[in-house]
Order: sequence, then C-alpha cells, then structure tokens
Amino acid sequence: MAASVNEKLTLAHNFVLHTNQNIFLTGKAGTGKTTFLHQVKKLSAKRLVVVAPTGVAAINAGGVTIHSLFQLPFGPLTPGTTQREGKKFNKEKINLLRTLDLLVIDEISMVRADVLDGIDEVLRRYRSSSEPFGGVQLLLIGDMQQLPPVIKDEEWALLKPYYNTGYFFGSKALGQTPYVSIELTHIYRQSDERFISLLNSIREKTITRAQLDDLNQRYIPNFSPSDDEGYITLSTHNTAAQQINSQKLQSLKGKLHTFTATVEGEFPAHTYPTEASLDLKVGAQVMFIKNDISREKLYYNGKIGRITSIDSDVIHVKSQQDGEDISVYPVDWTNIRYTLDPNTKEIKSEPIGTFTQFPLKLAWAITVHKSQGLTFDKAIIDVSSAFAHGQVYVALSRCKTFAGLVLRSPIPSHSIKTELELEDFHEQVQLKTPNEQHLHESKRTNQQNLLRELFSFERATSLLYRCRRVANEHASSLPDELMPMLAQLTEELRTRAHDVTQRFVQQLPHYFSQEALPENNEQLQERVRKAGAYFQALLGSEFLPFLQRCPTDSDNKKVRDLLLETMDELEKELFSKFRSFDSCRDGFRALAYLQARNHAELDFQPERKKLERQETATSDGSSRGGLYGALMKWRNDMAGEHNTSGFMVLPQKTIVELAKIRPTTMEELLAIKGFGKTKVKQIGDEILRIVRENPPGRSGSSTTPKEKVAKPPKEPKELSPAITLAFFQSGKTIAEIAAERSLAVSTVESHLVRYVGTGELAVETLLPARKIATIQAYLETYPSESLSEIRQALGNDVSYSDIRYVQYAMRAEAGANGA
Repeated sequence: MAASVNEKLTLAHNFVLHTNQNIFLTGKAGTGKTTFLHQVKKLSAKRLVVVAPTGVAAINAGGVTIHSLFQLPFGPLTPGTTQREGKKFNKEKINLLRTLDLLVIDEISMVRADVLDGIDEVLRRYRSSSEPFGGVQLLLIGDMQQLPPVIKDEEWALLKPYYNTGYFFGSKALGQTPYVSIELTHIYRQSDERFISLLNSIREKTITRAQLDDLNQRYIPNFSPSDDEGYITLSTHNTAAQQINSQKLQSLKGKLHTFTATVEGEFPAHTYPTEASLDLKVGAQVMFIKNDISREKLYYNGKIGRITSIDSDVIHVKSQQDGEDISVYPVDWTNIRYTLDPNTKEIKSEPIGTFTQFPLKLAWAITVHKSQGLTFDKAIIDVSSAFAHGQVYVALSRCKTFAGLVLRSPIPSHSIKTELELEDFHEQVQLKTPNEQHLHESKRTNQQNLLRELFSFERATSLLYRCRRVANEHASSLPDELMPMLAQLTEELRTRAHDVTQRFVQQLPHYFSQEALPENNEQLQERVRKAGAYFQALLGSEFLPFLQRCPTDSDNKKVRDLLLETMDELEKELFSKFRSFDSCRDGFRALAYLQARNHAELDFQPERKKLERQETATSDGSSRGGLYGALMKWRNDMAGEHNTSGFMVLPQKTIVELAKIRPTTMEELLAIKGFGKTKVKQIGDEILRIVRENPPGRSGSSTTPKEKVAKPPKEPKELSPAITLAFFQSGKTIAEIAAERSLAVSTVESHLVRYVGTGELAVETLLPARKIATIQAYLETYPSESLSEIRQALGNDVSYSDIRYVQYAMRAEAGANGA
C-alpha cells in the first residue's frame, strides 16, 4: 500500500515540478491533499502562490484569498466584468503575476466557474498572453464530493446564460486547456475497513439500503453524553451550533472569562480563526484550532479538551483523548500578502497583519462547513437537514471510527444528495489519470515548448515594428536620425537573429524525434551551448547598446512617453533574451531557463536614463552634453523666465541642427531651419555666444544613420552574476572579487547563491564539509524556521550567506532527485 501511495505522490510532484501540465489533485477526505500542498510549497523550485476561495481556507493553506490576489469584484462575474469592475493593479503585483510559474488553488470544489474565468482574464491581461490562464500552470486541489460553491438563485440567474454548471469545471478557460487528474486513494484518517467502505459509498452516491440501515444503527435516541466524554456536535446550520454552545456555557457554574483578541495590521474580521471576544468558563469543552508549533507538539487542530482552570495569561486544558494537562497561551495567526523579494527576486509571503488569541473555540458544537479539514474521535452528527451536496459526507468523514459517531437523528436517503453533473465529471476525471509514460511525454513537451520559446525572436520583431510605427507617425516631433537607426536595427535583428533562429528551429524536430529528452540529448545541448554563446554576445555587446543609444528627444511629451514605452518594452525583451541565453551557456535546463527568464523580468531597468546622464556630462557637441546640453539648458532657463514652453523658445530639432553645424555668423544661423530674421535678431547673439563658449571636443563625430553598432563602454550591471561566477571559478576569493569589482561582499555572495540554486556551483566550493553538515542537519530538523532563528541557533560562526548557500543547495538537490 505504501509503495502505491508514494508512487502517486511522487507522480503528482513530478508533474508539478517538471511539466507545465495543469493538474487536478483530488481524493477522499483524509487522503493527505493538504499535506501534499505544504510539501509543494517547501520543495518546488517554481515561483508559486497559493489561493483559496474563503478567508479561513486561505489562512489554513498559508495563502491568500482568490479575490484579494486577483482583485476580483464580488458577485457574479459575467464576461468582461473583471475588466470593467476590477481594481487597477500596482506595479509589484503585475510583476508577480508576469513571473508566476504555478498557481495553486486549494478547496477547488468551492470555486465557481465564473471566478476561475475571472482569474484567467486577469492572467491573460497582465501576462500579455492569449493562452488560457496566461500560460501559468494550475494545481487545483479538492474533492468534488465535499462542499460545493455557494451560488444564490439570483446569482445563478445572471450566470446561467453563460455556464452549464456553476462548478469550477464549467469554466470556459479550463475547457480550453487539457489537465491531468491524480486521485489520492489511501486514507490516513480512518483505518476501519467497514467504515471506509461506508464513507466511499456515501461519497460516490452508491449507498445501498443495507448500508444506510447499517449507518443508522448509530442513531441513539435522546443520546446525552456526560460532558467529560468529549463529544462534539456537527450541525449543518450555524445557528444550531451557536445555540448549543451558548446553552452549554450558560449552564456551567463559575465565573465567565472574556478574552479579547489583539489585531494588528490588516486582518479582516471574516478571516478571524476564532472569536475576537472569546467567552470561556472552567469546565467548558473546547477544541484547539491550531497545531502546536513547539517541539512538544502538545495539541493539534481539532483536538478536544476541557478547561480545568483559567488565569489571566494562561488557560489549562485537559485533553479528552489522552488525559494530558496542557497549558495554553495566546498564539499568533498571520495574514500574508505575496510580494517580490528585491534581492532574491523570489515570491515571498509578507506578513501584513496578525491576530493574537488563545487557540481555542467552544466545542460542544461546530458547523459542518467549519469542520472541513478537522478530525474528531467522538462526534454527534446532526445532518438530517442537509441542504447542500457533500454535507453528509464531510460530517461523517470527520470521525476517525464508526464507533465514535452518534447520529442525532436517522439519515434519510434524500439527504445524501446526488448531482448528475458531478457523476459525469467524475467519469471524465477517470479518463484523465496519467501514468509514467504521460509524465515522460509531458516533460518532453514542456522542454520542447521552452526551447522553441527561447529561440524565438517573434516578440522582439513585433515590438521593434511598433517602435518604428510610433517613430514614423510622429516623425516631425522626433530626431531625424531615429528612423534610420531603427531601420538599421530591424535589418540587423532580422538577418543576425530572427533568420538564424528560424533555421535552427527548423532543425529542432530532428532532435525532438530522438528518444532522449531535450535536457538529456547531448547533440542538442552542444548546439544550444554554441547558440547561447553567439546570441549572448550579439545581444549584450551589440543590440542592447545600440538600442539604448537611439535618440528619443522630443518637445512633445506625449510623443516621447509613447516612444519610450514601446522602446522600453523592446529593451526588456532583448534583455530577457540575453539573460535566457546566459542561463544556457552550459546547456539547457528547463527550471534554470524559467528562473533566468523570470528574474530578467524583475531585474530589468531601462538603461536610457542612465546613459542620458552620462552623455550630459561629456564634452562632445553632437551628444546631449557639450553644446547640445548648453543650448538645452539656456532654452529651458529662458522658458522658465518667460513662463512659456521650451519649444516656443527654440525647438529641440533646431538645437540638434545647431549642435551639428555649429554656426559662427548670423548668415549661417539664418540657414538653419527654425531661424528667421526675427528670431536671429532676438536671440542670435546669445546663440553664437554659447557656440563660441562650447568648442567641439576631440571626439567630435556625430551619430549618423550608417554608424556601426557601438561597443558598450562596460559590461552592464545586469551581467554581474555571470562575471562574478567566472571570477570565482578562476580562483579568486569572494573578498578579492568584491574589491576588484567595487561591490559589497554581500552582493558577491548573493550572485553565487544564485548558481548554487541552479546546481551550477557546488556548495562544497564555498563552505567546509563540517559546516555544511551542521547547517543541513538543522534545516532538515527545523525546516520552517526563519533565517534569523536559524542563525541564532547555530551561533555567530555561521553567517546568513552560509545558511542560504546550504538552503539553495538542498533545493537544487531536491529538484535533481525529483527529475
């Protein structure tokens, strides 16, 4: 049994990590779906976020709600609603979505079809992709036989014209993309085969009359257990559960203690894990609603106990299961927001609010809805008024044993609700179950698609066309040399990049037809390494510097902003290509390529402003410094003095001509376009004075349309990690690299961490074996501790960088073992 269980979990993890295949992970209650989710969060090398349909589910999953991440409006989302009513995203969230590899949606059974389509609409828009969900891989986790989405009649009236069903599988976007289904079958919660068989029959709506009669034997009329037996009542309605808890609490003698939660930052009331004002008495039956994170692990989410004494800062609870006395103190719940780490460029969960309260809740009764995910030894089930599909199954499956459940009333057959559409969906799911061959082919497809993407300059070509169109439409407002330079770049991009890659792509089917996966095909890898070196040099030394020097000056701010927007997009695309080819200098690896591409998206900063500042400081009259800069300064000063626009004093194009021709007489001034007799009379003397005071520098040549692509003055900062690695591999120490490159030691260390994470740099070259073993042993024992906690435990002999080296090495090893 264990082998098959591990096979399914391994299969699921490999699909998540090594393919771009969408996955529906399902399984009966208690089969470990939530455990798998937490494993994926720890082990996946992909950039991922976790979302859930409700606040409580999101807090439990360690994620955020769907509506908060995607800023979806509440209520039905008919086509186009997301764009019309959704809030505008900030730059950080846009970057997060653009570089997202994997989206995990927990409790998918509760997600409406239109909400899933709303997610699709947002991802397509901000990732500029026509693919479903913008090309992001989906991991959908849930059991369709549990709680359904909540759809009011008036909401369904609006959605019905667009959807055949409100369940997530009715999503238009999901229908456009294939997905595999992996069902976990081994049940950890129950071990009684009779009970497991009964639960399966209820879940699958195949329960027989004999089985129903067997179940209803657990109906015990007027069952009234003593309080010390620890039964909890599961009710379908919140009012019933609240009434039971209130009556039981009131019946207890003794002082009422009220504990008020401390709420800091952002923590919406609807996501509170327990009461903000918690009323308790000695003798009250309570349930722990959080796992004990201490080493003692004294309690877990769902454990039942009874309060034996209450102090101002501690509550003593005796466990119903084992009789152990537990001292309970207030704990924190954290509300998170996903952000981008500016140093590592990884998606991190940033705390934005905390809720501090005793991790307890009155537990004579609880709703079925809030019991999802919990386990009870003894429960009274009150589901005769079940109003939604899945409620009976969820309630019964919370119990560990058949003997531990008691029915408040017999369960009628009609309360085990059957939905034909779910039966049809389940049949379809069975047809989507993958095997190892499917995994192998999905890996192949993923690697092939990423290689085609790597060797495609279609987007760069399209963006360059947009730049030329903007320049052409506004030629009168832009420098004359811009169009010829863009034309030259177009020709260079076509002949030296696009055509070259097209010929290479035509050869890919030959390599793809071979048995070995692309990552393991040495002939293909050799071609990729050579191509990577060629394109890395072409992009880094020629295309990017040339584009950055294309003039964009204009007196028309709207025109310049529009031009810069398109040129920055082109520069970002070329920069991303440069980084992507840089990641392939030792061969193509899918995960390394994804990380390089995503980091490029986050690292990119337009070089144009930096270059303009450099040029302003030069003495070359043809540049933005020297005579050009002096004339621009004089013009802008005059405009400010007379409260007018700069171009009214002297158009930018005229200043360019003045800087090129350098007139020395009034007659030469008159020959320049933009100068008439009146203007010469008004400002001619000033212009000639500025020309005399700014003689041409030694470099004197001006940028011409036929100029060869300029060499970059220095390797751009964005290439720093690659340069650092080369220096380190040549034998230089970290301190020597930092001194030679004028970088902080921490910056050099962050560069090397990156290559440890990709597996290109062995951690043994950075740290002694004994230190590695010490750190790794601690990380394996306490995997969830923060960097500061780990360093404090290990002492000052271990630095933060030492810890990161080992963390990234362990991730690289985990990724390699999973391949």
